[in-house]
Amino acid sequence: MDVIKQISVFLENKKGRLSLVTRCLKEASIDLRALSIADTTDFGILRFVVNHPDKAYELLQAYGFTVSMTEVIAVEIPDQPGALADVLAVLDAADVNVEYLYAFGMSGGPRRVLNVLRLDDTEKGINVLREKGIRLFCDAEIMQL
Repeated sequence: MDVIKQISVFLENKKGRLSLVTRCLKEASIDLRALSIADTTDFGILRFVVNHPDKAYELLQAYGFTVSMTEVIAVEIPDQPGALADVLAVLDAADVNVEYLYAFGMSGGPRRVLNVLRLDDTEKGINVLREKGIRLFCDAEIMQL
């Protein structure tokens, strides 16, 4: 299955907490590929994709963080107006809900964007995207970026 592992970390909204997470990853030579932060007044949820998700998960647990691992998909789209709308239309037509997404630009070759999506039905979403010829990345490819 073309899923990737996403790490989510529950962070108290206190000075230095995000910095500590990134320092832990740096010291373990774990490279952030993409990240997103959703916050409230008291806490935030840091979601990210890294080159070594299992190592990051174990490391952050050892440091006492509340950590979870979730399966998401990574969809490559051209960096042009309407490309994301076209992908979302495919999912919408198949009645697959996007719970959240975040994106990052990719270098080399034509301009393109990798979108990380959490779906309510991952397997169905993967199938309909494949049927439409939309490229999905797997963990091994993320590790090589």
